[in-house]
Amino acid sequence: MTQIAGDSTERSTRLTEGLTGIADHLRRITVQIRGRERGVGSGVIWHPDGVIITNAHVVRGARASVALADGRLLEATVTVRDPGLDLALLTVAATDLPAAVIDDSNGLRVGELVFAVGNPLGVSGALTAGIVHAVGPSEAADGRRWVQADIRLAPGNSGGP
Repeated sequence: MTQIAGDSTERSTRLTEGLTGIADHLRRITVQIRGRERGVGSGVIWHPDGVIITNAHVVRGARASVALADGRLLEATVTVRDPGLDLALLTVAATDLPAAVIDDSNGLRVGELVFAVGNPLGVSGALTAGIVHAVGPSEAADGRRWVQADIRLAPGNSGGP
């Protein structure tokens, strides 16, 4: 019995370390966005040379302030906005930023554990987790691929990873 309990504790510790490592990485690549006309939202550092992706509804003006996880506050320029896709590309004057690792979501399967990080209600770097429970094209989404997960999001999570 002692061996089983010891193995269980070791597995639990490894799982905890793995999950906290994922959370730390996601917090480093997540930014808080403060638009001129809106409240607080989130964004993802897409490229180490200052490219940030967020939702178009997070930034309505041509400029915004971006708070990095390391505490720096940078002025951002909204370079591209596509309201139809609800995406916006921002640029900041910074280099060597920790960036997201982009993968192909076509391999995502029902039952996978997923995470979201954002700044709900202004709380920086809040993490939530859930399970993917549906993936596929939808007539309602004009045949575009979508993912449905049971993740709890609050105002301010928009735009985050």
